[in-house]
Amino acid sequence: MTQPFSGDAVAELTAATDGPVLLPQDEGYAAECAAYNLATPHRPAIVVGATNPGDVQAAIRFAVANDLPVAVLATGHSALSSTGAMLITTRRMDSVLIDPERRTARIEAGVRWQQVIDQATPHGLAPLNGSAPTVGAVSYTLGGGLSPIGRTFGYAADHVRSIDVVTADGELRTATPEHEPELFWALLGGKGNFGVVTALEFGLFPIDRIYGGALFFPGEQAAEVLTAWSAWTTDVPDDMTSSIALLRLPPAPEVPEPLRGKLVVHVRIAYVGPAEVGARLVAPLRAIGPALLDSVTEMPYSAIGTIHNDPPMPIPFHDRSTLLRELTPEAVDTIVRLAGPDARSPLVVLEIRHLGGALDRRPEPGNAIDTRGSAYLLYAVAFGGPDQAETFNGYLTGLVSALTPWSTGRRFVNFFSAADATVDGVPAGYRPETYQRLAEAKKAYDPRNIFRPNHNIAPA
Repeated sequence: MTQPFSGDAVAELTAATDGPVLLPQDEGYAAECAAYNLATPHRPAIVVGATNPGDVQAAIRFAVANDLPVAVLATGHSALSSTGAMLITTRRMDSVLIDPERRTARIEAGVRWQQVIDQATPHGLAPLNGSAPTVGAVSYTLGGGLSPIGRTFGYAADHVRSIDVVTADGELRTATPEHEPELFWALLGGKGNFGVVTALEFGLFPIDRIYGGALFFPGEQAAEVLTAWSAWTTDVPDDMTSSIALLRLPPAPEVPEPLRGKLVVHVRIAYVGPAEVGARLVAPLRAIGPALLDSVTEMPYSAIGTIHNDPPMPIPFHDRSTLLRELTPEAVDTIVRLAGPDARSPLVVLEIRHLGGALDRRPEPGNAIDTRGSAYLLYAVAFGGPDQAETFNGYLTGLVSALTPWSTGRRFVNFFSAADATVDGVPAGYRPETYQRLAEAKKAYDPRNIFRPNHNIAPA
């Protein structure tokens, strides 16, 4: 790869930043670019390890001067490449400030959800974190943010108060509903298209305990459990958020013996209310039959990551998703046929999350989150490196296509895969009028489209 900038320019950038500036030949480059998803290695032309907003500004100005696109990496759960770009890593920007009186958190760009949970829960407060506490909180929130308690409170993006962001002109701006309202609206749903967010402030909730956990059933009961769960979700209250997954577990010693090396049906429960009420609500699911494992109980909010138990270590994976308007018996049959006990499926996880409730309510002020009105989110994952991409993506495409009769035709931005990052794929995350408004905002804030190594929205 030919270096598109001079050594003198790199020296000037290094002098202007507090964090490291690394080129592909430099020691530490590979470690700086390391991401959670090992199937998509990052090979930027240059990487800046930002420690503060000034580093971000210097990096963006360098990129603009040298005609480089700009990518951002916090944890790297997304499967998008930064090859040939300026990569800004944010993991050193990890400050969390909790205001218990105002019930708010202010976080920097590299913060992971576990840090927020650890600092909020001693005050009896909870964030709308993701199912995996190792996920970066900022990118998750900008893409919507679907929490294990989302049906009760809505999307994480709905509760953002202010956003600090460096735009393509190198300026550090603070966007709120009152100041730069169009930028504020576009960032919440438009994700990384409009700048590099350096800090967020958002609301917290007075929750210290939930009734939650998981029920595991044998994979042979997939059709029965999926059918029962689908019917159960039609009339549960908004305080109940749940999901279900077909999960192929490895024969590893850290997996509980009843589940080891098996296909299981994993029902995840998070109820914001009294434990005795939660137990009554979950009773129909327990009545399906003896569970292999039942961990549903009253728990401190700090343990919410144990509900999904997503793997914390980096892994190579390929994924795809779709939003469903309903989960009929015919849809269940299709899922079981393609991913159930008799299927030759490469999937490690096929999960379905119950939406609705507060997730359907549009906040005031509004944002660009456009998944409201969908009943379920289906998300499928296969583990494997780049050499398996063609095989896995072919299967995943076929799965999503087979579910077309029950799909809304839309995608949830936070679950966009690399295959969705196309001219035709990105608009599927939005209503046409929302996408057009985002394109106009892109024209205003990033007319040269330097923030394009993402699920790109081109300037109008």
